[in-house]
Amino acid sequence: MERIKITMLALLMAVASYGQTAKQVLDKAAAVVSNKKGAQASFTISGQNMNASGTIAIKGKKFHATTPQATIWFDGKTQWTYMKKNDEVNVSNPSESELAAINPYNFIYMYKNGYSYTMEKKGSNYVIHLKANGKKPIQEMFITIGQKTSVPSQIRMKQSKGWTTIDIRNFKQASLSDGMFRFNSKDFPSAEVIDLR
Repeated sequence: MERIKITMLALLMAVASYGQTAKQVLDKAAAVVSNKKGAQASFTISGQNMNASGTIAIKGKKFHATTPQATIWFDGKTQWTYMKKNDEVNVSNPSESELAAINPYNFIYMYKNGYSYTMEKKGSNYVIHLKANGKKPIQEMFITIGQKTSVPSQIRMKQSKGWTTIDIRNFKQASLSDGMFRFNSKDFPSAEVIDLR
């Protein structure tokens, strides 16, 4: 009987430390990504009738993303989306799920509340599975993070319409100005601005 108790205690401790390890890996990735000066990367998004490639610059909750079709600025509250085809700028205050679909690094703020996680090692990466503990716009996520670098290389997320995959390449830290994350109408003098707030 004593041996069974010791075995059960060892198993419980192993499961508890495994959960802590997943959180520690996410904490390290969040620290790398949320560098105070900023960071840049290339990305490809696929899923939900959407395929796009481009570049992204991030600084805290702010980001600036560019694809062949659009340019997006987000200053932490307001988002400006310039559609090249229509020469128009849509201004909005996006929701958490809308931000996650555009900014692959938004997970660094989401995982801390309302998600449980499990983790496995695959090659030189950790793959962390996040599952919502209730009603959330994003029910599940798989985040692939380099074991040595703590840099995320892929994020797969499940929303109401299905799965979206974001592949991230060429991540590097950079010193970015705050002005980079706000739309400047002088740069697009002919664009029609549509305020959707």
